[in-house]
Amino acid sequence: MDQQNENALSSEEEVSGVLSEERIAVFCVGNRLMLDDGIGPAVFDELASYEFPKNVELLDVGCMSLSMVGYVESCDYIITVDAVDGTGQPAGTIFEFEPEDMARHTGAMASLHDLKLVDLFDAAQLMGYTAEGRCFGMQVENRSPEFVTEGLTPAVFDNLPLLVDTVLANLVHRGVEVRYIETGELIRPGWHHCIQKFNDE
Repeated sequence: MDQQNENALSSEEEVSGVLSEERIAVFCVGNRLMLDDGIGPAVFDELASYEFPKNVELLDVGCMSLSMVGYVESCDYIITVDAVDGTGQPAGTIFEFEPEDMARHTGAMASLHDLKLVDLFDAAQLMGYTAEGRCFGMQVENRSPEFVTEGLTPAVFDNLPLLVDTVLANLVHRGVEVRYIETGELIRPGWHHCIQKFNDE
């Protein structure tokens, strides 16, 4: 191997090593008993089909609270998966955005929950902690059923695999090695998640 190629390989390995050693948390936000508000927990359930390295932690957090500010201290990168409303787009539409893009406003990109990732970041910054973040949301159809209802509306359920794919793709892009538990297959670009269960809704 010539010196130029050797240096390039060494550089790639160094970058990959740095990325793969990041401490990462995935916050799946929502109430699984309130129809589409449960999109985050539904993603959490589907991600259980995959094997992640020890530096990646998946959490079904319900509605986020400031008690989670410690994750900003301990993590380099935090993903949130949440229901959104007011985007003007059809139910099931997926959005990817920076935490500050949904900060403290209603309308497009507004989380359905009072505490957002940017609020955790703001609180942590006052304590001297910083982390990177990325938010993935899906436009809901119904997140306030008349009665407690577990499940997702059809349009949201049908696009659930795409939301799972989006989260997986973001992790793989950051150098995380992810495997599909059933087959041991390493997840690479172009992978498509397939839900093997029926929606009860």
